[in-house]
Amino acid sequence: MSLKISNIKPPSSNTQPLITTSLQMKNDTTFKELKKSGYTDKTISQEIQANLIAKIKAKEPVFEGLWGYEDSVVPQLKKAILAGHHINLLGLRGQAKTRIARSMVNLLDEYMPIVKGSEINDSPFQPISKYARDLIAELGDETPISWVHRSNRFFEKLATPDVNVADLIGDIDPIKAATLKLPYSDERVLHYGMIPRANRSIFVLNELPDLQARIQVSLFNILQEGDIQIRGFQLRMPLDIQFVFTANPEDYTNRGSIVTPLKDRIGSQIFTHYPKTIALAKHITEQEAQVSAEDKAQIHIPDLAKNLLEEVAFAARDSEYVDAKSGVSARLTISAMENLVAAAKLRLIETNAPKTTVRLLDFMSIIPSITGKIELVYEGEQEGADYVAKILIDKAVMVQFESIFPRISKLEKEGIKTPYTDLIKWFNKNQLELNYTDTDEEFYKKLNSITPLTTVVEENASELNEEDKNFCKELVLWALTISKKLDKSENSATYTFDSADVRQLFRN
Repeated sequence: MSLKISNIKPPSSNTQPLITTSLQMKNDTTFKELKKSGYTDKTISQEIQANLIAKIKAKEPVFEGLWGYEDSVVPQLKKAILAGHHINLLGLRGQAKTRIARSMVNLLDEYMPIVKGSEINDSPFQPISKYARDLIAELGDETPISWVHRSNRFFEKLATPDVNVADLIGDIDPIKAATLKLPYSDERVLHYGMIPRANRSIFVLNELPDLQARIQVSLFNILQEGDIQIRGFQLRMPLDIQFVFTANPEDYTNRGSIVTPLKDRIGSQIFTHYPKTIALAKHITEQEAQVSAEDKAQIHIPDLAKNLLEEVAFAARDSEYVDAKSGVSARLTISAMENLVAAAKLRLIETNAPKTTVRLLDFMSIIPSITGKIELVYEGEQEGADYVAKILIDKAVMVQFESIFPRISKLEKEGIKTPYTDLIKWFNKNQLELNYTDTDEEFYKKLNSITPLTTVVEENASELNEEDKNFCKELVLWALTISKKLDKSENSATYTFDSADVRQLFRN
């Protein structure tokens, strides 16, 4: 149920997330006015469920931007929320686990009333801190009420081995005890940790297995009974929190594990996954890559180039050199796309050209994006990260090439003509030099001068647009070099394609 209180709703029309303060002090009202408005106190689970049901009935999107999860993860999330469960998102790196958790904020009411001045978001209907209880006992219906925006009801903590109980739950503050002249057993001397401060909010604990076992144990009662214990002092504090945990299966063996009783208290464990198709992967990359409007206007990226970029990630996930248990993050293609655009932008700056198109040659610029995003097995370490990255690009090139053009035979009978015979013969007498800094006009003039190359592309890819055809010309040349039909040499600025035949040595 959404919060609709006409007489006390904050006067400002600005509903953007407010991050300067956790309390909206300008929107103060009284407990009496709150009750008169008809506001119904709800647990956070009931609140999220009501808003989820309202969105589903109104056929509004619930979890936007989660491409590829519509038929797998999202339905499971909805069921877990309707069941009132704490959730554990289990999946490899770069599978949008944190994004899912953050998107749950949209299922909270826009504003939530709390007892003004409360550190732990006390509900005036069910106060749990001594401060709130005493204030309501003293002022009754005149108790001041503040409003908290939903953007301030999301708490996130990365679990690391150095996280302690004081960080999460709290500790005794000796300074406060001395100042107030109170014994340590008094609740008022407590310094609350992140979890009590997340009362009536969503609390996300990322990489749960990295949390030491003794710290995980401290969460037991919070998840089940609502008790917290600080320095031997037990408090009955029924915290109302929606917990979302994230974990990587690799962490179970490498760095730690989730203790069994804690797993038992987490209602739903949902497995995430990588995009299953190139089309879905493209949506994710385009959505997440940081490319300015100016760059989009000046730099054209052919559809085939976008497909090839995603093929690199798919090749990495299947590669014998890459550790499959670690996964290959979706951030690989996001970073690679940004590097591709950067390579094209550098060319624009150096040539002072108004526009350019991304080329296959530019894909050498994505190697730094690949090497930092993959974990290599022993064989991969022996070959080196740069070498593995080039292999992955070559594999992606061949996959895309063979989806458009006839396969290149490894062994051919002499005298048998193939679709590539004339093109290979052209290189017996000529060579092609392509420069990174060539303008589009110079670059494609060189490619178009090779008549057999144009013929191969027109015969097999006539339905493609001009930009994709130009990209195909590069694709054919690369495929022939990968198949050892042509030779390719490179330096920092130039790629040279030449015949693989020994006769090139005797060329005039």
